[in-house]
Amino acid sequence: MEIFSEIYNCYYQVLKHLLCRQDALTIQNIHKQVCNEGFEESMLSIIPKLESGTWNLFERNGNLYRSKISSSFTTPLSDLEKSYLKALLSDPRIELFLNKKQLAELSSMLSSVNPLWTKEQFYYYDCFSDGDPYTDEKYRSNFRTLLYAQKKCQYTDIDYTSPKGTRLHHHYLPARLEYSVKNDKFRLLALKHTKYNKTKLEILNVARIQNVQLIEKTFSSDYDLNSLIRNSYYREPLKLHIKNQRNALERAMLHFANYEKNTTKIDEDTYECLIYYNKSMETELLIEVLSFGPMLIVKGNEWFLKKLKERLTRQLALS
Repeated sequence: MEIFSEIYNCYYQVLKHLLCRQDALTIQNIHKQVCNEGFEESMLSIIPKLESGTWNLFERNGNLYRSKISSSFTTPLSDLEKSYLKALLSDPRIELFLNKKQLAELSSMLSSVNPLWTKEQFYYYDCFSDGDPYTDEKYRSNFRTLLYAQKKCQYTDIDYTSPKGTRLHHHYLPARLEYSVKNDKFRLLALKHTKYNKTKLEILNVARIQNVQLIEKTFSSDYDLNSLIRNSYYREPLKLHIKNQRNALERAMLHFANYEKNTTKIDEDTYECLIYYNKSMETELLIEVLSFGPMLIVKGNEWFLKKLKERLTRQLALS
């Protein structure tokens, strides 16, 4: 396993929780914990390396696995991790999540550390240039209010301007904040009550929110956000075949990390990836598929293939 990839990477968290357990585990126990805490494709990356002994982290006794590390072990930050954190502090999006006091304390603690990278070292060739105004104080204030309301399951009063210029005013329960790398924008997944006391899921662009206020109302019932999102998906997922050459599988899993998906191995070097999406995700997903490269083949669905061909035809006409 690599010494370091990113702070609190999902795989590191999953393995840490497994290693901190002092009871003997069956491979089924490990499967269950990896599935609960990781991604759908985590099984493809973690389980083979544990079973083969590539990651020599467990003592194996028959069908049982026992951690080689005591539950009290600590993991102090390395110089590389500190350098990574210092680089994050220069990202304007970090101020959406940390207040000025927290930023000042971190800056002080890392004052002698050189950042791992600077923003001038990167050129994003496949992103839109009109990202959200992260340095705008009104945007920051709205974002923090939404984040607080999401954590507290508290309703908000939102004044919103739609992409068509229509002004909307409703009470919403912020359910999830998502970031689009392609658009460089945050979007809010929000719940709204409709007639007959039904709950509707709506997606709002955070930058289009003119004003947001907390209201004295909380959501007391448990809601299954994932079920609401799944109910909005098209009946048939996008089906991709990925040739695992030039590290294509790992790149694809990162490329499509923000989508719900299911990945299975179908032959020695080919994987099938099913991506579940709805209309609001369609254009962005289309662009991401086109930008990936020749190691990826679109096998279906027919609707997506039709949209893909139309976009390629338009691009060819422009050239």
